[in-house]
Amino acid sequence: MAGFIDIACNFTHESFKNNLETVIANAENAGVEKFVLLSASLKDLDPIQIIQSKSPEKFFICSGIHPHHANEIKDINYKTLLEKLQSTNPNAIGETGLDYFRNISPPDIQRDAFRVQIDIAKELKLPLYLHQRDAHDDFIEIIKENIKNFPKFIVHCFTGTQSQLDQYLELGAYIGLTGWICDVKRNVDLRKSIKNIPIERMMIETDCPYLIPKNLISNSKNNVNEPKYLPHIAQEICELIGIEIEELKVVTSKNAVNFFS
Repeated sequence: MAGFIDIACNFTHESFKNNLETVIANAENAGVEKFVLLSASLKDLDPIQIIQSKSPEKFFICSGIHPHHANEIKDINYKTLLEKLQSTNPNAIGETGLDYFRNISPPDIQRDAFRVQIDIAKELKLPLYLHQRDAHDDFIEIIKENIKNFPKFIVHCFTGTQSQLDQYLELGAYIGLTGWICDVKRNVDLRKSIKNIPIERMMIETDCPYLIPKNLISNSKNNVNEPKYLPHIAQEICELIGIEIEELKVVTSKNAVNFFS
């Protein structure tokens, strides 16, 4: 029987430096079958290939530059960046997008990096794995600017409003849901809006080691999120949208396989 697929695993993070094999084994014991390896920086490209090489059947690869690290590629020409990302034999380009919450890279540099990665995804005929925080209007505008032959795409870690969700769905987006929905106090609107996501457009993720679910009965050491908590997130989603967990698992896993294959 098919297992869950965690579409957001930041396994190059320092939190997993000494225990990644155990983390993966614990996730598999909890029913998580496959993992999407995310790159945020150029320095992640080699490590994610090494992780994948040990068990290729377990992993999909996303190669891209997170908006926080957009400065890394401001002086890299298109051909060189394309070759660097393509060298990982990726299943998707990303995670890319815009993040104005902290502006670790300046917004104009973020926008340039986003646009060039859209062009690379188009050239390679690969899906886009997208990130957006506090930048919705510019994010949507750039997608619409490039809408001709736009690849299939997912907006991961959706935490927005019903209006934003409607715009994403109109553009054909898949929507990624994290343990953020488990925070009852801060996410009233989000917990309502996810009822309006067609299950055929939904995927689930931990975004580990970040975003540990707030309502875990026994929290992890050092507040580190792990893929083993994905079924907990799935159960929360099921209770909010009114379906059985087996249906959510089967459909979201099918969505992920179709998207990343």
